[in-house]
Amino acid sequence: MSKLYIVPTPIGNLEDMTFRAIKVLKEVDCILAEDTRNSGKLLKHFEIGTHMQSHHMHNEHKTVEGLIKRLQAGETIALISDAGTPAISDPGFLLTRACVENNIEVECLPGATAFVPALVNSGLPNDKFVFEGFLPDKKGRQTRFLALAEEVRTMIFYVSPHKLNKTLAEFVQYFGAERQVSVSRELSKLHEETVRGNAADVLKHFEVKPAKGEIVVVVGGKALK
Repeated sequence: MSKLYIVPTPIGNLEDMTFRAIKVLKEVDCILAEDTRNSGKLLKHFEIGTHMQSHHMHNEHKTVEGLIKRLQAGETIALISDAGTPAISDPGFLLTRACVENNIEVECLPGATAFVPALVNSGLPNDKFVFEGFLPDKKGRQTRFLALAEEVRTMIFYVSPHKLNKTLAEFVQYFGAERQVSVSRELSKLHEETVRGNAADVLKHFEVKPAKGEIVVVVGGKALK
């Protein structure tokens, strides 16, 4: 029976791969990978010989129609990204939406995603939160910050290393120097680190010690008066 499987892969530590994920990747007809070279190393490690096909942000608009036809013909397909859960700041939404629109079964396996451990170990309130992903680079960036300055829920951002200090400085500017911030980098990897404090102090830390690796920033919401 045709089905699209959304399969999370480790964000760093290969031991976070689930037994079920390995089983599904071995049994499907095809694996859609964001980067076949990167995913090839993962598949080799777990002795998965399933055929791979490239599926990334630059070609997903063109490939969705053909993939839907293959699924309708009875294929089972798994979608993976370079790390974490597909469609969370990664390709996957367009294909998932098309499957739903065409009554093709979609099953997302539970597994690794970077923002959950970053949120939990931040020490900031996590009963209610908003996932912002990557902020706009230029157009709309200031407008987004002005809107988020009024957000009372904990906020989660993905930030590239070379933009971290700029982003922290903007937190100071728009949210205030005392707003609580937690920066987690290289989650699940050898050099995992979380730096917590107010926005001004966390910025000073990374000005002295520039960050490297994958970064998740968690910011406390505006305090209610």
